[in-house]
Amino acid sequence: GNGHSPCTDSPCTSLPKQIRKWMNLKKIRCLGIPVFWGSGLTEYKGKSYRFMVMERLGEDLQRIFKDCGSRFKKETVLQLGARMLDTLEYIHDNEYVHGDIKAANLLLGYTNPHEVYLADYGLSYRYCPNGNHKQYQENPRKGHNGTIEFTSIDAHKGVAPSRRGDLEILGYCMLQWLCGKLPWEQNLKDPVAVQTAKTKVKNIAGLHQVKFTFKIHSTGELSKFLACVYDLSYDEKPKYEVLKKILLDGLESSGTRYDGPLEFSTAGCGRNRTAEASKVIQQKQKKAEGEEYMRPNKACTAVTGRRLPDEEKPSNLHRMLPQPEPQQVRILAWL
Repeated sequence: GNGHSPCTDSPCTSLPKQIRKWMNLKKIRCLGIPVFWGSGLTEYKGKSYRFMVMERLGEDLQRIFKDCGSRFKKETVLQLGARMLDTLEYIHDNEYVHGDIKAANLLLGYTNPHEVYLADYGLSYRYCPNGNHKQYQENPRKGHNGTIEFTSIDAHKGVAPSRRGDLEILGYCMLQWLCGKLPWEQNLKDPVAVQTAKTKVKNIAGLHQVKFTFKIHSTGELSKFLACVYDLSYDEKPKYEVLKKILLDGLESSGTRYDGPLEFSTAGCGRNRTAEASKVIQQKQKKAEGEEYMRPNKACTAVTGRRLPDEEKPSNLHRMLPQPEPQQVRILAWL
């Protein structure tokens, strides 16, 4: 590594006591959840909109993935997977699941491109309100919810999101990042065909003998990861440490730290994206300082408002990270 701390100058350094205690217990240096600034309701042209403001983040991984020839280095895939496990475990501990993990919803830090944050909680769901886990119930009318290539088999069946579903989605993401594409990507317009293909993978993985191989990439760690996830019951708490160790063992063999610098340079990528990002950060900051109005980005969205049932209303999830006072108040052009 280059000695760069992925959490330097980050809100993670001044976390509330209970979150800092949780991070110390898990021995992690940064939590990949964007800072929440505020939310509310507003009207525009007679329509009601609900908005939420989050910290400004950097480039999303989907764009980087495409620029790198639709493939990441194995070490980078394992780093991203281990960090997202930390993030998902914290979200799950607060009775929620994310439901839509994918590269387009993973954003690098704006001032530190070696941090990665999970954004877009539009499909998040309170799976365990007040400690009572939702019951397993298939509902074909709600089938195939989420992003079709990554969504869980449960979601294909119309079952409410759960912890095992989040981890299954993460597994498919890692498989795509490493191999370049998923076996069912040619059938994305046919959700049933995608569901069938995923079920076949699950049946093979359940034997604990599968070793996915795509071109030159061995995916032994991902095979073990998915096999463990597939073994989970619907309401079972995942063994996050076991899953994380599978990924960390793969990193250890290459001498890479899971919280070390992220490198996106691959055979299909003509340049090191994180190094390039570091060089242009100051230019971006100077440009931002001169902007009086900023357009909303991935971290600043407005959606049509609707009332949430009491059991689905965010409790302390939106207070997971501190809300520091801004150095300068800016006017946000929402619409």
